[in-house]
Amino acid sequence: MSQLFSPLRLRQLEFRNRIFVSPMCQYSATDGLADTWHLVHLGSRAVGGAGLVMVEASAVTAAGRISPADLGIWSDAHTEALRPIARFIKEQGAVPAIQLAHAGRKASVAAPWRGGGPVVAGAGGWQPEAPSALPFSPGHAVPQALERAGIEGLVAAFVAATDRAHAAGFEVVEIHMAHGYLLHEFLSPLSNRRDDEYGGSLENRARLPLAVAQAVRERWPAGLPVFVRISASDWVDGGWDLAQSVRLAKWLKEFGIDLIDCSSGGLTPDARIPAGPGFQTPFATAIRTQAGIATGAVGLITEAVQAEQIVATGLADAVFMARELLRDPYWPLHAARDLGVELAWPPQYQRAKPH
Repeated sequence: MSQLFSPLRLRQLEFRNRIFVSPMCQYSATDGLADTWHLVHLGSRAVGGAGLVMVEASAVTAAGRISPADLGIWSDAHTEALRPIARFIKEQGAVPAIQLAHAGRKASVAAPWRGGGPVVAGAGGWQPEAPSALPFSPGHAVPQALERAGIEGLVAAFVAATDRAHAAGFEVVEIHMAHGYLLHEFLSPLSNRRDDEYGGSLENRARLPLAVAQAVRERWPAGLPVFVRISASDWVDGGWDLAQSVRLAKWLKEFGIDLIDCSSGGLTPDARIPAGPGFQTPFATAIRTQAGIATGAVGLITEAVQAEQIVATGLADAVFMARELLRDPYWPLHAARDLGVELAWPPQYQRAKPH
């Protein structure tokens, strides 16, 4: 019996397997609104057999977008645009999920294929916000350091986005605390130089991320899970690291968070990341073991046997996959065959199923 294709239950929700589609920005929205590109892109992965399909980082405020072409969830119009996507994902047997995000100092940049550089106000950009007035890199805009009122407003924005996610039909929300975006910026001492109650000690740096987690968990239906994605390491001396990640995970568990999605990096452009197959899986294992919370492993997971080994040996409870599922939306169907699992294909595709 394949463990990768065994069900996973979190609270009252059951996932048909442990293959989760990571949130992947498409830089294809207008005014933050999802369109037919997002429906086909995400719907294809649901048809392809994944257990969970997660919508890309969706900004809780307009200023929280990475680029002017990013998705948002700051108005009821965004809810209506996302509703058919959540419905279609669920109709295909996958769990519809969405990542709630704020880009912080990495906001207001162009799409990668347009160079990824800063977009100035006159060209449709805006001034980024951050815990401290420290730019991501010398080429990025200097962000506005958030005042207390702005910080409190962010918690409210995440709560409002949580309500909209539920109204749109999503069954999982994930809070983005990774990859150098706003909540990660508060966590890391490299980007948070504040001298008030939101800076300095680990407890202070975690104050806003934990406030968001607590508020989202309290607002989200009790029977449905909440995930948190973290960067378990900045890969820079003196930065955020695994020990702090374990402590954060313990706090998040106390607030009722159900799963930690374990990524890494993204805070600084000069980090030396030893990327290789499964290179971030040890983070998921350490947090699962030391914090006693379910985890997802992510990062260069490409082969069926590799994914099976991660789940079957207890290294993580699920695998989050990104680029491999861009290359092949039907990877779960093919992986099942490789592992000797009889998996139902969509009836529309049955004529192509190998025998």
